[in-house]
Amino acid sequence: MPFDAQPTLESELLRLRPLREDDFDALYAVASDPLVWEQHPNSDRHEPGVFREFFREAMASGGALLVSDAATGAVIGSSRFHAFRESEREVEVGWTFLARAYWGGRYNGELKRLMLEHAFRFVDSVVLVIGETNTRSRRAAEKIGATFDGWLGGDAASGKVVYRVGSGKWEVGSGKWEVRSEKAPASKR
Repeated sequence: MPFDAQPTLESELLRLRPLREDDFDALYAVASDPLVWEQHPNSDRHEPGVFREFFREAMASGGALLVSDAATGAVIGSSRFHAFRESEREVEVGWTFLARAYWGGRYNGELKRLMLEHAFRFVDSVVLVIGETNTRSRRAAEKIGATFDGWLGGDAASGKVVYRVGSGKWEVGSGKWEVRSEKAPASKR
């Protein structure tokens, strides 16, 4: 089965759907906050021209998703699937940003849960590439069970680190994903 890089995914908190050209204004309203990009290697992405290029690349990627608050319908950010490698049974998840009002775990965790649950229908491993100094994103990756896998391209000069989470670390239990301990399987809820 081919990998679906632009699914529609829903939960009680979030709705993800394929990014469309007419989403630019609503998404830029979120991205125009300089603090969203404060720890990001491209900290100027809040500037209109820089964000326009980011948006153009997202549209061209074929894997970009718009993220909305399920309760209000408000656009709160985006993420994307990238670099599906069928032979390695691996895909990258990244380019994620959320409005600051949605920071702090619950929404980002749910976003990643939805994306991982979808990805693990097709792959065994999900990769997250994160700027070395982006401690907020690195902590978020660790919260979902991703482990540090080294430097992008094996070179610290890249300024980017790689985290990986494998399908073997996840178990479905009553519609919720739970990170499994290396020593014992996750409990069923």
